Amino acid sequence: MSRRVQRLVLAGGIILSAIIVAAVMIIVLGHQPPTRDRVSLDLLVDVMQLETMSTQFHIDSQGTVRPRTETVLSAEISGTIVEISPKFVAGGVFRNGETLIRIDPTDYRVDVNKAEALVRQRQIEHDGAKKLLSKGYRAESEFASAEAALASAEAELVRARRNLERTRIRLPYDGMVRAKETDLGQFVSPGTRLGVVFATEFAEVRLPLTDQDLAFVDLPDAADITEGGEADGPVVTLSAVQHGRLTEWSARIVRSEGIVDEKSRVTFAVARIKDPYQLHGDDKPLPIGTFVAARIEGTTVRNVIRVPRTSLRGSNQLLFVNSDNKLEIRVVDIVRTDADFAYIQGGASPGERIIVTAIEAPINGMSVRTTDDPVPRDGDADEQIASEVGEELR
Repeated sequence: MSRRVQRLVLAGGIILSAIIVAAVMIIVLGHQPPTRDRVSLDLLVDVMQLETMSTQFHIDSQGTVRPRTETVLSAEISGTIVEISPKFVAGGVFRNGETLIRIDPTDYRVDVNKAEALVRQRQIEHDGAKKLLSKGYRAESEFASAEAALASAEAELVRARRNLERTRIRLPYDGMVRAKETDLGQFVSPGTRLGVVFATEFAEVRLPLTDQDLAFVDLPDAADITEGGEADGPVVTLSAVQHGRLTEWSARIVRSEGIVDEKSRVTFAVARIKDPYQLHGDDKPLPIGTFVAARIEGTTVRNVIRVPRTSLRGSNQLLFVNSDNKLEIRVVDIVRTDADFAYIQGGASPGERIIVTAIEAPINGMSVRTTDDPVPRDGDADEQIASEVGEELR
């Protein structure tokens, strides 16, 4: 057999083999795998079912601790300072009636002695005139003149003694020195500033409240203030970072200033702290000038719905899911918000579901899937379809 014939036989064999293989494949694979519509998977979201509750609101504010009573010390008489208490330094603590500064009293003692001698002299003259008047030797006008001279001498004695008392600088309360502005040997005259002190029995914090805050806090009215100048208002928790740690103190609202600030449009409530320097206690001291955050106990509100603040869209919209799993954008009535939650009293009902997952561009009526629906996830659906197709192929 020639080479040309061999090539023709080989080519024919190859073609015949291809035809046979193709025929076998058509027979074996001629049954097409069943087609199945792909599951339409909507956006998967987390939902929350709404329910009513009662809650006590807390009003947040802030302010600076100030002394309730602060005094600028000034000299009432002239003289040289001859004595200063070792407690009369910035931060020094003193007691009620304790002498802080002494002005040279020598001249004022002399004035008292002179006034006392003059009173004795006028008293003698007065008694003599009275005796002579009773016997008819003096006119009534002369007796009246002696009586007036005695009264004038007694008044001068009172003034001299009062000036002598003024040589001692004392305060009618327990307190602390804020600033010392004089020293030994300095000559002072009436009106010379000597220092600044304040009482340590109480301290106060002015807390600004907006009109919305006032709707949820029960401030004492002017009629509630007692003769002591305070009322029994809401409890306040003050907090500040002290020595690297957050520290809290208890206070109470004792009054409202009763006016609206014309610039900021806020009302100031005054919280009072007892014994801020803990001179009679063992708690943490609260120094004057400390900036504190305040949380005021507010009123209790019933039948409100609380939702996470992050679920709000804009300022007053929520994304609802109806029974057909359709999205609905709705405006709600928000009565108050805080750092974590928003509180609703209108536009929503208990039992409804809201979306708590962030959606970039929600559309009214769009279909969604919720995590509480018995619908397989995307990956699970794909795996199920692939498994069924594989079985049919086998």
